[in-house]
Amino acid sequence: MRYLRGEPHQLQGSGMAVADYTPQHFLFSVDQGVATVTLNRPERKNPLTFDSYAELRDVFRWLAYADEVKAIVVTGAGENFCSGGDVHEIIGPLTKLDMPGLLAFTRMTGDLVKAMRACPQPIVAAIDGICAGAGAIIALASDIRYGTARSKTAFLFTRVGLAGCDMGACALLPRVIGQGRASELLYTGRSLGGEEAERWGFYNRLCAPETVLADAQAFAAMLASGPTFAHGMTKKMLQQEWNMGVDEAIEAEAQAQAICMATNDFHRAYHAFVAKEKPQFEGD
Repeated sequence: MRYLRGEPHQLQGSGMAVADYTPQHFLFSVDQGVATVTLNRPERKNPLTFDSYAELRDVFRWLAYADEVKAIVVTGAGENFCSGGDVHEIIGPLTKLDMPGLLAFTRMTGDLVKAMRACPQPIVAAIDGICAGAGAIIALASDIRYGTARSKTAFLFTRVGLAGCDMGACALLPRVIGQGRASELLYTGRSLGGEEAERWGFYNRLCAPETVLADAQAFAAMLASGPTFAHGMTKKMLQQEWNMGVDEAIEAEAQAQAICMATNDFHRAYHAFVAKEKPQFEGD
């Protein structure tokens, strides 16, 4: 299996244009600088397979170098986000792997989260229905989450005899909703309803089921029209400063802001302000 051997995906170093990319395991489209990734197995609530995990990891690595993509939306087809790892195509085979094979798999799934966090474009998750297991982690690894009142998010690893510390959950979730609330969800595996998820800060916004994707895409388009180089720097600092003290963070932000001040976008914004016009950012 490619995911075990660690072979590079066809995208890596391919120079393929975004417009020419046709994924094998999900849907992909780009409109006005916003790429939309749609998990597309609606008859099974969009579960992941070994290969879809690997392709998602690789597409986020590839998008980091796609200059025409300014923001990314992740969603699921058919009124559900993602039900996690496919029981028959992942869970069953995992019971037959040896320890090196198991570790190769868990490292590969963690690499998906690393790729999402390292990807400079803001990632917006549009979540409806079931958002469970690895699906909940993909939502968590996104920068912004739009949900619905009827959605159900569950980090249900303990329900199948696994630890809650999957794919970075114990690092990411407490930073989003707090240590105590994260502990409850990761110990119990219970579902977090949409309204509770918004109160807890997991969702940035609740939307109607019929508009959640369009609302997420509109927000992503707004970000895509902004200073995208600066957005990438903001995301990088949000990630890196988790491991810094306050003094280190202040120095890192001083360097990051000085770099942004040298961009053309910064100069465009100044001249637009002087002319009392709206700045037109180009990401350089």
